[in-house]
Amino acid sequence: MGEAVILSDGWSAYNIWNHSAAVRELYRRRARDEAEEMTCAGQAAELLRALAEPGDSVLDVGCGAGHFFHALRRRNIALAYYGIDATATFIDIAKQELPAFGLPADHMHTLRVEDFRGTTDHVVCINVLSNLDNFHRPLERILQAARKSVVLRESITDGGSTNYVRDNFLDGGVALKVHVNSYDRLEMTNFIRASGFDVEEVLDERSGGKPEYVIGYPHHWTFLVARRAKSV
Repeated sequence: MGEAVILSDGWSAYNIWNHSAAVRELYRRRARDEAEEMTCAGQAAELLRALAEPGDSVLDVGCGAGHFFHALRRRNIALAYYGIDATATFIDIAKQELPAFGLPADHMHTLRVEDFRGTTDHVVCINVLSNLDNFHRPLERILQAARKSVVLRESITDGGSTNYVRDNFLDGGVALKVHVNSYDRLEMTNFIRASGFDVEEVLDERSGGKPEYVIGYPHHWTFLVARRAKSV
């Protein structure tokens, strides 16, 4: 028995991304453009190329250390890139490494998508919502922000499933769980349409429509491309 202990660092303490030295090292190499480009980043960049005009802005939600900037840069896709991520360590890496490639450090922000409010021409969100409790609130923020389009890559299936499982690839002695969700295809697309967008599904080039195992659990990667519908 004794006094209650009330701390305010719970979100950070239970954030799996704060507990993997291997991921931090990988993200730094990606920020330095020293690691192989992720297939999904390249595909997202090409999808965005077809949607964007020179001078448009793009917000990368759950950007990690901002490696998607390089996917745009090497393809000469002239967009003003901004990134937000809830993990401060990743944003610190981006601010240290990306200015050498021409990206201002103040384009990168430590921010949870649920706390974000603002506008941009386009939003890219890759492999993020499937690790959150559910997609509704963060996707609502994303759709509200996008003036023109949203490019999503998430685990999507018919029927969907929600799983809260241990991540066995963290630093030694760390025992934390993470959501590995697959969202229902019809529910997610209807949610996007109800927010004023036309949406199409695009086959994920890396997985080819087959499950890909990440941290030991299947992910059903699918791209959704949403264009804001024109007012009648």
